[in-house]
Amino acid sequence: MVMLISAQAGRLPSSLPETMRAVAKTEPARGARLITTAVPTIGPRDVLVQVRATTVCGTDLHLYTWDAWSAGRVKPPVTIGHELGGTVVAVGSEVTTVAVGDFVSAETHVVCGHCYQCQTGQAHVCANTRILGVDIPGCYAEYVAVPASNIWKNAATLPLEWAPLQEPLGNAVHTVLAGDIAGRTVAVIGCGPIGIMACAVAKACGASTVIAVDLNAFRLELAGRMGASHLIKADEEDAVAAVHALVPGGVDVICEMSGHPKAMRDAFRMVRAGGRYSILGLPSRPVELDVANDIVMRGVTVQGITGRRMMDTWYQVAHLLNARQLDLDPLITHHMGLEDIDEAMELMISGNCGKIVLTP
Repeated sequence: MVMLISAQAGRLPSSLPETMRAVAKTEPARGARLITTAVPTIGPRDVLVQVRATTVCGTDLHLYTWDAWSAGRVKPPVTIGHELGGTVVAVGSEVTTVAVGDFVSAETHVVCGHCYQCQTGQAHVCANTRILGVDIPGCYAEYVAVPASNIWKNAATLPLEWAPLQEPLGNAVHTVLAGDIAGRTVAVIGCGPIGIMACAVAKACGASTVIAVDLNAFRLELAGRMGASHLIKADEEDAVAAVHALVPGGVDVICEMSGHPKAMRDAFRMVRAGGRYSILGLPSRPVELDVANDIVMRGVTVQGITGRRMMDTWYQVAHLLNARQLDLDPLITHHMGLEDIDEAMELMISGNCGKIVLTP
C-alpha cells in the first residue's frame, strides 16, 4: 500500500501509479468493460481511496442491463460501482478530518450542501444529488476519489468485506427504523440483498415477528438465516392470506423492497389499519393504487424512503455492526475479481446469490 500525506488539487504524488484497472460503462448499451484508465486526481477537499473490497448492487445491474432508468440518467463513459471499503492513500490540501491510512467506507450520495433540504437536515433528499458510480466515477476500480465529507471512518475491528455493505445496509436501517419497530410485526416484501438485511435489522431491533415475502427460494432461505421468522413464497401461496393467517388483522409495518406493482398493491392489504408502509422499492412504471380504501380510510402512514440519513443512519449501522448485533457473513455468497464482471451480473440476474464481493 502506498502511504502519502497530501496532494495538491489536480495533482497526485509521483509514488502513485498513473493508471489503474476499472469497470466502466463505455457506451449506451448492455454490458460493461474492464478498462485501463488514469488514477483519479483529487481536489483540495477530496480523498483518494485504494479500494480493497466492493460489492455488487442492484443499481449496478440496472446500469449493466441499460434499462430505461439508466438510459435516462447515465452519460457514458463512467466507472460504475458505489459500495466500497478501502484505505485512504492521499488527501486534498484542505482535508483535516481524514488521514492517510484510515480504513474507510463512503456515503455515495454527494450532495450540494446549500439547497433547502441540505440546510434543514434532509441532505439525503438533496435536490442536486450526484451518485458515485452513476453521475461521477465509481469504485469498481483500484482507486476512487471521494469528497472528504462523504467518508466514513470504520472501526479497525470491522471485517473488510462488511465495509462496503454498510451503504446498502443503511438503506435497510433507514427503512426499518423510520418508525417504531420494537415489539412490532413486520412484513418485508422483496428479498433482494437489502430486503434480506431489512429482516436482520428488524429482528435485531426487537420486532416480534418478521415475515419475508418473495418468489425466489434461494433468497428466502437467506432471509430466514438472517432473521425472518416466517417465509412466504408468493408464487406458491396467497401471500395476503398467508400474512393474515400469521397476524390476524395485518402487520404493523410493511417494508416494501420489491417495486413490483402487484406486490406493492398486495402489501396494502397486508398492513393493519393505522399501520406503517415504508417504500424503498422502485417500480419501473407507474403503479395504480386504491388510495381511498387502502390508505385514507384505513389511516395508513405511507413513507417514501431514499438512501440513508446523513450521517444519522451511518452511526446506527456502525453501532449495530460494531456490537455484532448483526452478522453479515451469511449474506456474502460469492467472491470475484473485477475481470469477472459479466459472470457477477449474470449471477445477479439469476437471483441465485446474496451479495457478491469484488476484490480489485
